[in-house]
Amino acid sequence: MLSAEHRAIIKATVPLLESGGEALTTHFYNLMLSEHPEVRPMFNQANQASGAQPRALASGVLMYARHIDQLEQLGGLVAQIINKHVSLNVQPEHYPIVGKCLLRAIREVLGADVATDAVIEAWAAAYQQLADLLISLEEKIYAESEAAAGGWRGTRLFRVARKVRESDEITSFYLRPDDGGELLAFQPGQYIGVRLSIHGEEVRRNYSLSAMSDGREYRISVKCEPNGTVSKYLHEHINENDTLDVFAPAGEFTLQPGDKPLVLISGGVGITPTMAMLQAALKTERPVHFIHAARHGGAHAFRDAIDALAARHPQLKRFYCYEQRRTGDADAHAVGYVDEASLKKWLPQTRDVDVYFLGPVAFMKAIKKGLKAIGVPESQSRYEFFGPAAALE
Repeated sequence: MLSAEHRAIIKATVPLLESGGEALTTHFYNLMLSEHPEVRPMFNQANQASGAQPRALASGVLMYARHIDQLEQLGGLVAQIINKHVSLNVQPEHYPIVGKCLLRAIREVLGADVATDAVIEAWAAAYQQLADLLISLEEKIYAESEAAAGGWRGTRLFRVARKVRESDEITSFYLRPDDGGELLAFQPGQYIGVRLSIHGEEVRRNYSLSAMSDGREYRISVKCEPNGTVSKYLHEHINENDTLDVFAPAGEFTLQPGDKPLVLISGGVGITPTMAMLQAALKTERPVHFIHAARHGGAHAFRDAIDALAARHPQLKRFYCYEQRRTGDADAHAVGYVDEASLKKWLPQTRDVDVYFLGPVAFMKAIKKGLKAIGVPESQSRYEFFGPAAALE
């Protein structure tokens, strides 16, 4: 139970987290991943090396401390966390490991003079409060997925029905249940988790579902990252008729119903969830403006598919921007970067629109800034990060 004294102590540590939170979370991850190999499959080591994961956790811990009296102020943070956890099949037994390593990191980074027994006790209570909340919400999703038609809990074996190259970098994998059974429906924008064994080491990753739910198969479209252990393995070693262990769909970044004009903006492999959103939106009469940025024509996935949709659906307007246009590339509507001027030109005249955007962090920062500058209400702009969350201001 979190007492008033505990809350006061947690709030008093906010300045320490503001100045040293990243050092604390970096030490935490070093401890946990070195001493508890059982949790390593759930973490992308590239995000550890870049510092993105420690920064994201530091931001989350700071938000939790600031709002310890009003957890509802955390907004979508809790939903983001539980959905990522569910997609990787995080279980209640993992939480004590995290708690033990977090408290030890607080003590070792802040020092015994600052991280007194009272401070450790307060943070232990605060962590347990958060863990209990997350475990409860995650179990609700697990149970709902298991009880739904075509649903399951844990892993389910899927077979690669087709493997299709979409661009120089992105390949799609069409996955069908190996048991031939019914398939759980999902919302456009959600993702699935995949479990693999690479060189004897278990790894887990989540990938956006890049085609709307059809009851027969799931499609993920994976970019081969230069230093991506899992993405390279999928591209180079997983072929048609191979099998994959899959966790049920999850994710809160989903297309919401509405009749306002819809704007879908993506950069690079960020196009994957917007493809499912686009297909679903075109089943209504809703106007759709689809904006996609790619480095060049060779890196542009799904162009032919989008062009074909535009030919059949007059409500769809699409715009492509290439960082550079190479000889032989098809025409783009702009060369360079998507900026305020291009958004102003390509969005509907009304600013009363619903916008969904995602892509590389620098791209997302520019989009958020541009949308605000041209008058799109922030409450009507939604975005998601493929990796750890980052500040877009």
